[in-house]
Amino acid sequence: LVPADGILFTAEAEFSQGESVFNVLQRTLKQHKQHLEFEQTPLYNSAYIEGICNLYAFDAGALSGWMYSVNDTFPNYGCSQYTVQPGDVIEWHYTCDLGADLGAEGASGNNQ
Repeated sequence: LVPADGILFTAEAEFSQGESVFNVLQRTLKQHKQHLEFEQTPLYNSAYIEGICNLYAFDAGALSGWMYSVNDTFPNYGCSQYTVQPGDVIEWHYTCDLGADLGAEGASGNNQ
């Protein structure tokens, strides 16, 4: 499911003040008819990204899953907690080693 260049999907997205990375992801994938599966945890007001474009957490082993970066930095809190600012560049990455393979050691792992 992963193309040779590693890019599954690319898009530019507009956002409204106060929106989170999760809000932008959810709306953008829906607009482009791309698959998204997530689990909402109301207690923590957070979304756990299970699958994007039919590539799921744990598909590549016990340490694999989705992580996001904003402006080349991996925040160590959930995507539904990160408020987007003008000029932000958001990227979703698939890790096979809790972020170590992406240079994101110390990040929270996956995206919760």
